[in-house]
Amino acid sequence: MWFVLIGVLLLALKLLEFGPPASWSWWIILAPFVLAVVWWAWADGTGYYQRRAMDEMDKKRAQRRVKNLATMGMDHKGRRRR
Repeated sequence: MWFVLIGVLLLALKLLEFGPPASWSWWIILAPFVLAVVWWAWADGTGYYQRRAMDEMDKKRAQRRVKNLATMGMDHKGRRRR
């Protein structure tokens, strides 16, 4: 996402002919978009975002289990409290 934001900023500066990017080559201006495509291809190919989503779901499931056990008067191992 950061590559796209940087690319849009550089593109806007180039088209408005504002600041140093106005004199830069188009290759430099468009490079962040290419890097974004490479990043997304790598992330999709390796399952990076899917693993992050699964880890987040596992954390929520563990928190929900501890909360439910506490509601039933048990500790985190499922034993009754005395």
